[in-house]
Amino acid sequence: MRRLGAVQQKVPCLFVTQVKNEASTKREHQTFQVVATQTLNTAALNADVRNAVPTEKVDGTCCYVSEHKGVPYLWARLDRKPTKQAEKRFKKHIQSKGSSEDFVWNVDEDIKEVPEFWIPAKEVKCCKGKPYPDENGHIPGWVPVEYQKQYCWHSCVVNYEAGVALVLKPREEESGSLEVCTVYLADLLEQTLELVGTNINGNPYGIGNKKHPLHFLIPHGVFELKDLPALNQHSLVSWFSSQEGQVEGIVWHCRDGSLIKLHRHHLGLCWPLPDTWLNSKPVRVNVDLCKYECDFASSFLFSQLSKKDKLQFDRLGDILLE
Repeated sequence: MRRLGAVQQKVPCLFVTQVKNEASTKREHQTFQVVATQTLNTAALNADVRNAVPTEKVDGTCCYVSEHKGVPYLWARLDRKPTKQAEKRFKKHIQSKGSSEDFVWNVDEDIKEVPEFWIPAKEVKCCKGKPYPDENGHIPGWVPVEYQKQYCWHSCVVNYEAGVALVLKPREEESGSLEVCTVYLADLLEQTLELVGTNINGNPYGIGNKKHPLHFLIPHGVFELKDLPALNQHSLVSWFSSQEGQVEGIVWHCRDGSLIKLHRHHLGLCWPLPDTWLNSKPVRVNVDLCKYECDFASSFLFSQLSKKDKLQFDRLGDILLE
């Protein structure tokens, strides 16, 4: 698995895309669609995408593990965004010029404040020593996950006293199976992960329920896809119709470190789906808390999953908390 840092660069699509003036099937209130053409993107070809490692694009919210207060910490994605007045000027500029390329920001006045410990993502451009907005008018970044209400679902998958996180990943001992386990945050340093579960993005994987929410972290690039077809639209549309193709999309990890993506929506295909590839696999719970010298009484999710330690389930949706 390729380890990722706190990188939030714009990931190119596998194909050259075009904008259609039709309502988006991906985002509410978006009046246009970004669709793939038949032509492979030059960026993908230059990155040697045909020899890259294809992985499942997981539908969750992006997180990052890095140090805070001298210890490994989970960080949530938080973009700095423009004020209402600045956003109006920005949109007016785009409408008149056709792009955001020549728009000039006054970062001190045009961009909203963020929490004290906020940091920009690594590839954010700087101007006069300050992080500068991207082509969308945002400054991608991260904020450490404390125990505030707005980050309650992030908080439930980490225990800072023990320094561990609840992770969903392939089970090494059994191909085609998954496992829920505890992983030291120190072993996840400078990696990005996806938080998935009951209250994230409409829960496309059917994890947990409203009465007993269930959430996990998934390291990016951990679910490698096997036997992908030729990189053309017809073959990939057919693959997305197969059982293994019941995924949100594909991310190719290239040898030069770059990423290339393809979302179902680029091909006019629906997401979410009634049955997903991730929720079709058996999963084993390996959450043994006895090996940690700390009290997990206040960590509800850890405590509940520890009661199911060594149990195996037919699919993720079958793991129900008490």
